[in-house]
Amino acid sequence: MEFNEKLQELRKRKGLTQEELAELLYVSRTAISKWESGRGFPNIESLKVISKFFSVSLDELLSGEEILAIAENDNKQKERTLRDLIFGLLDCGIALLLFLPFFGQKADGVIREVSLLALSDIQPYLKAAYITFVGIMIVLGIITLALQNCRQRLWIQCKSILSLALSAVGVCLFIISQQPYAAVFVFAFLIIKALMLIKRQ
Repeated sequence: MEFNEKLQELRKRKGLTQEELAELLYVSRTAISKWESGRGFPNIESLKVISKFFSVSLDELLSGEEILAIAENDNKQKERTLRDLIFGLLDCGIALLLFLPFFGQKADGVIREVSLLALSDIQPYLKAAYITFVGIMIVLGIITLALQNCRQRLWIQCKSILSLALSAVGVCLFIISQQPYAAVFVFAFLIIKALMLIKRQ
């Protein structure tokens, strides 16, 4: 008997509806429906709660293959969460450009290193481009951190690519405008992200 059939049988033995079981297990009714229809498995924590609630062992609930599938899904979820955390922090870390001296500025015939906020001897449109880039990266980082548990397929597929693409644009922007330190800083973040995505493959 598969997990979905066992769960359904255990629920019916207790005379519970899906809604009632969902409330007792602190999950949504949709989750119970999904598990009982065989369209997914609960995570390890939910399995422990189910096991305790029905007073059955995990071995009684799951077959060996199901345990492996759940463990694999749990590992993928943990990897995704860690990757989102790192991507979000790196994107927010671009804010350091505002405060650290990564930009060259000529003053009295000498090039001095200044932060983006202190950068003044530059075309206004260029400074606006720098600040826009930094602002967009910070917003993306905050959104990535805030939506770590989002399951929308489009967001899951696009967030990493969007972060990489924007970082690449930033590197190009700083190289073209002859700001090598800022370019190297953003490029280092870009490399870290790319390595994380390659490792996932």
